Order: sequence, then C-alpha cells, then structure tokens
Amino acid sequence: MTHKEDFKTVGSFWGNSSVRSRKILTILVFFLLSIVITVAGVLTPLTLEDSKALDDELKQIQDDLKGMNVWQSTLYIFTNNFKICLLMFIPIAGPFIGSYILYNTGLVIGAKSRVMNMPGLIVFVALFLLPHAWLEFAAYSMAFAASVWLTWQVIKRQAKKEILQTCKYIAICALLLFVAGFIEAYLIASFSQA
Repeated sequence: MTHKEDFKTVGSFWGNSSVRSRKILTILVFFLLSIVITVAGVLTPLTLEDSKALDDELKQIQDDLKGMNVWQSTLYIFTNNFKICLLMFIPIAGPFIGSYILYNTGLVIGAKSRVMNMPGLIVFVALFLLPHAWLEFAAYSMAFAASVWLTWQVIKRQAKKEILQTCKYIAICALLLFVAGFIEAYLIASFSQA
C-alpha cells in the first residue's frame, strides 16, 4: 500500500465512523498525548536545587491537605483540578494551556523523584496504580477534545449545538474530578494516619 492509499483508508474509516466513535477516538488520542506531554516534563533535567524547591512546594500542599478532613481535602483537590480542566475547554487556547499545565505537572513529578533518588518514569507509572490518576487524565483528555470539537464547529459556524455538548462534557469532567478528588483525599488521610 502507498501512503496515499493509507491516507484514504484512514479517511474512509473516519468518514464511515459514527460521531460517538470519532469523539471516543479523539479522547483516546488526547489521553495518550497528555501522557506524552507529562512524561516530557518528568524527563526534563532539573538541578537538584530546583528539584528541592519544587518538592518543598509540593510538601507544603501535602501538609495543608493532611490538616484537613476528607471532605475539605476533596473540595480543595476538586476545585484546583476543575479550574485547570475548565481552562482546557477554551477553544483554540485550551489545548496549549493544558499542555503547559501537564508539562509542569511532569516537572513536579520529576523533581519529587529526583529528591527521592528514584527514576522519574517509575514514579510516574506508580501514579497510574492509583485510580484518581486515570480519572484526572480522562477528564483532561475530554476537555482537550471538547476544545478541539468546539473550535471546529465555530469555524464551520455551527457552534450552537456544540456549546450544549461542551456543557455536558464539563459536567462529566466535574463528576470525574470530584470522584478523583475524593479518592485522593481518602488516600492522603489513610496514609497520614498510618
């Protein structure tokens, strides 16, 4: 098969797929892209001094969370993550803002692993043993995808229907992030008592 035939095959697959299938596929692509962007941050070399500074900021947040009950921690985590997620829904700019945030998240993970004297990728993969990481990345991927869909519909001058769909995706992301926040808060409370 030539490259032209490959492109036609992909194009016919995309054209013959339902809107739901295309949207699910787009979310999956953004999920993988989110992981790649975060890993790029994890693998970015930092000085030990910069790593310690980022780790100290992270420890301060963790200490603040340990002083809260599970519901207060849930609300704090949810509010922080939901604000980030809402930025990712912005047409055109959302994916760029989100990429910057995910890259910086990777930097913090890399800094933490450096201070712990562990490989960054091991620490990153270990995060995905916890369910809240999957839920957060799913929400962010949905926000990325919704931003692209809304941008496309604005270009086609058919944004009215997509705005309603975007509101539904925002609600789904809010639910995912609330559940993720509760799980994370519960884990923090459990580990701080141990």
